[in-house]
Amino acid sequence: MGMQMRKNFLVKCLVKGRFVWPFLVTVSFLFLFIQNSSAALGAWAQIEGEARGQTIYFNAWGGSEPINDYVSWASRRAQEKYGIEVKHVKVTDIAEVVGRLLVEKSAGRLDGGRVDLLWINGENFQQLKKSDLLYQVPRNLLPNAALVDWQKPTVQRDFTVPVDGYETPWGMAQLVFMYDTDVLAQPPHSMEELLVFAEAHPGRFTYPAPPSFYGTAFLKQLLLESISEPEALLAPVKKEDFSRVTAPLWHYLDRLHPLMWRKGNTFVTSSPALVSLLDNREIFIAYSFNPNEASRAIENGELPDSVRTYVHSSGSLANTHFLAVPRNSSNRAAALVFINMLLSPEAQAQKSDLAVWGDPTVLAMEKLNDRQKALFIGHSGPATLSAEELGRVYPEPHPSWTVMIEEEWQARYGHR
Repeated sequence: MGMQMRKNFLVKCLVKGRFVWPFLVTVSFLFLFIQNSSAALGAWAQIEGEARGQTIYFNAWGGSEPINDYVSWASRRAQEKYGIEVKHVKVTDIAEVVGRLLVEKSAGRLDGGRVDLLWINGENFQQLKKSDLLYQVPRNLLPNAALVDWQKPTVQRDFTVPVDGYETPWGMAQLVFMYDTDVLAQPPHSMEELLVFAEAHPGRFTYPAPPSFYGTAFLKQLLLESISEPEALLAPVKKEDFSRVTAPLWHYLDRLHPLMWRKGNTFVTSSPALVSLLDNREIFIAYSFNPNEASRAIENGELPDSVRTYVHSSGSLANTHFLAVPRNSSNRAAALVFINMLLSPEAQAQKSDLAVWGDPTVLAMEKLNDRQKALFIGHSGPATLSAEELGRVYPEPHPSWTVMIEEEWQARYGHR
């Protein structure tokens, strides 16, 4: 069939309607895609222009020097690239910031808020979302959001609560245990084995006291391993079921505490304190919610290079930590531009560098080009487990379980 005959055939088919609807639908979708893409680019350019010259107050945990240094680096980059000034408001517990936002809402302060951006997850997110205190960010608004690994369940739900654009993923976390191979030949790979270890090595294990994030994480890991149906923790807790479900947890702790560091009468307050005790060989097992923490500490001389990490055989607790913009933020445009910058391959690679923070990226490597992938080369270390070694993950329980577990722990052991 010649060129002219093919053209005549196509025209006849279109006239008869054989290809009309498929053709029109395809053209329509293409037109809408181009139109929406252009609109999104135009909207983002306007946001970047509005953000220049603004100052944002970024409320985030300030208890880690490497993290604080990273935020300082990111703040300088935001000033250089976008003309944004970032003030890091260092907080001990982000729940304090949640309380201030609730007070502002009660006072009718619907704009001009003192918090422009905050680092949250879990029960704090649930409370903020329920109270309608967060700005909903359309996923296609942030250009770098297209690079995020949206297939990960912990990116879509935060402690079982749908994210729905009210927070943006910033980094990944999974509970890993650390030990010194020069001191301990075979670490325990379950909570029951940990109890056997504590009996054989009194005083060589401890955990931070709740409501410390790391202390509560240990309790949730213990509970997830102790019950036959851990999926029950994904639903909101019922008071009438709480005592029965959590009974194995308190029974275990009653046996463990007398065998712990300082006989369970004194608790540390943070994960860095655990690392310090491990380095001094006061304890033989520590843990972190960052799979790269041990390698980072080895890199920085905080731990000997004989330290390695492991996870429990049945699985380990995992989550994602997020950034969120309060609804009454005074400088929303700058907050959004800063979030987008923190999602860039450059910023995510800097964050994952063991010499900086070592925080796992939320980006999908298959979405990056070769130059962007190269930024992440060498960002693992001798104590970093592979994805296969990290194994099965436990999703975070519903936030209501966290609240009641912390309250019950304080009632039972907080007086010590």
